[in-house]
Amino acid sequence: MKITKFILPLIFGLMGGLIAFFVAGEWKADSRASFAKHELIGPGMPRPVVHQVLDEGESGGAGSVDLRMAAKKTVPAVVNVKTVQMGKEYYGSPLDFWFGIQPQVREVPRNMGIGSGVIITEDGYIITNNHVIDGSDHLIVTLNDKREFEAKVIGSDPNTDIALIKIDAEGLQPIEYGNSDDVVLGEWVLAVGNPYNLTSTVTAGIISAKARELGGKMNLGSFLQTDAAVNQGNSGGALVNSRGQLIGINTAIQSPTGSYSGYSFAVPVNIARKVVGDLKEYGKVQRAVIGIRMGELTPSVAKELDVDAQYGIYVGEVIKGGAAAKAGLKEGDVIQQLNGYEVKTVPEFQEQLAKYAPGDAIQFVVNRAGKKKVVDLVLQSSFGDIAISESDGVLGAKVETLTQQERYRYRLSKGVKIKELRDGKFKSAGLTEGYIILKINDTVVHHPEDLERAIKAVGDGGIFVTAVNPRGRVEYFAFSLQD
Repeated sequence: MKITKFILPLIFGLMGGLIAFFVAGEWKADSRASFAKHELIGPGMPRPVVHQVLDEGESGGAGSVDLRMAAKKTVPAVVNVKTVQMGKEYYGSPLDFWFGIQPQVREVPRNMGIGSGVIITEDGYIITNNHVIDGSDHLIVTLNDKREFEAKVIGSDPNTDIALIKIDAEGLQPIEYGNSDDVVLGEWVLAVGNPYNLTSTVTAGIISAKARELGGKMNLGSFLQTDAAVNQGNSGGALVNSRGQLIGINTAIQSPTGSYSGYSFAVPVNIARKVVGDLKEYGKVQRAVIGIRMGELTPSVAKELDVDAQYGIYVGEVIKGGAAAKAGLKEGDVIQQLNGYEVKTVPEFQEQLAKYAPGDAIQFVVNRAGKKKVVDLVLQSSFGDIAISESDGVLGAKVETLTQQERYRYRLSKGVKIKELRDGKFKSAGLTEGYIILKINDTVVHHPEDLERAIKAVGDGGIFVTAVNPRGRVEYFAFSLQD
């Protein structure tokens, strides 16, 4: 009896231990299996990892999107852009000065930079950023297959920070254009470029915001914002969607340190595509204006102005003689659509307007005193005409901004250099290629657009030109615009 009382608890204890052992083993195995399905992407932040090839056209949600095909299509179309700024170096014996011997001078590389570019045609046209190539004397483009080419600048636009360059090559693999208007918040994107000279680097993220206004030196007020990692060297590279279509040109980051810290910004491809098209065809960007002073309408502003609308672009003033005045747009109108695209903010409105050129016909839907009205409008240039400005230049002169080296050489902070000169008023007055135009009458010239504006303002009157010749001496020229 005593033995039974001792043995039975022992047996039950052993059975309980065995059961507990097997249950614990099964729980531990389940835990291991569960943990193996996750990848740590941050402290205490596991996420399921699923490798699934999607059907064509499917973008998928978080954890299911496959970006491998997009990367495969994009990487061959993204190039490395090296920039070189040249400087002068004096050499010779220190005794040359005492013997009246002129010191020898040679050009040597002073500064080198890196950036990225995107191939857009099979014959070598490439988009990049203006700030990548600005002030450079030589551009070296390295393709994904390691071939190197010297590139030339076709044109650039500081306002949008877009530039077009060209290499002498054939049979390249251009990128496929997408539509930045179709981009939606939360959409997966890839940033492809050469950060810190690490070629063909691919990073992923989502679209964090659209029509983002950065302020500061950025004249363009409508960027795509993404959390795909972008660093120095990514500038001019591609932002593509999950189908490998170009939707933006990576341009800027927001960072207190100069390195990526969360957000980056890209010029929408619809703007970049229009800019490079203008640079290729006309040599300059054709900017259209409508001739209004505007502001963003919010519910509080609508209440203050007693406007019967909740969103849109409020027309505060209609400029006399402008496109809006000719189309019948009125002060107090609220623009709510531009060619079928809903506009709620000024950056959205400017992004849509930037896609058009002088002479293009567009259609507004406006709210006027609580009623919807359709307004048809023909866009004008900043000079009030609707004609495309050709690349032949002004009065026979095609000019360009000064390089950093030229500014240093001539000690100038202003002026445009005559790049090409055909028969016209400037040539008849005695100017030649290489002259730097500083002023037209009393108007200081900083950019080619300033020269056009100054000539336009004179009308049929007389022109007094202040210029610097290639030897650095100031000269003056005068002529009349009347035949």
